Amino acid sequence: MVLYAAADLLWATRIKSTADALCIPCRPVPDTGMLRARLTDSDVRGVLLDLVAPDRVRALLEVLRGADAGERERAVRVVAWGPHVEADLLAEARALGADEVMTRGAFASALPDLLTRLEGRDGV
Repeated sequence: MVLYAAADLLWATRIKSTADALCIPCRPVPDTGMLRARLTDSDVRGVLLDLVAPDRVRALLEVLRGADAGERERAVRVVAWGPHVEADLLAEARALGADEVMTRGAFASALPDLLTRLEGRDGV
């Protein structure tokens, strides 16, 4: 399963519809409580984080990469994306432990491949 925290309905719809077309289970995680619940009851392989909501991204990354994160949390791949003009947010996501950080354009064009890879369907 791939989880996502999108800052707006357009990105949420794009992610969900792309995942559905690929038959990849994909669910939203609006907050840390939902993230923890999904980690407990599902085989979460990846999380997509929209950097337009930086406070939420920080909180979610704390669960996945913070001092209290366990092996299960740390095994989840994290991909963060945001506007190319927000270089500080992109750099902060890297520093907080995102495995991949990309601009919106790169994320949009790579989305089908990202979802497939995160779900583990390409052998990676």
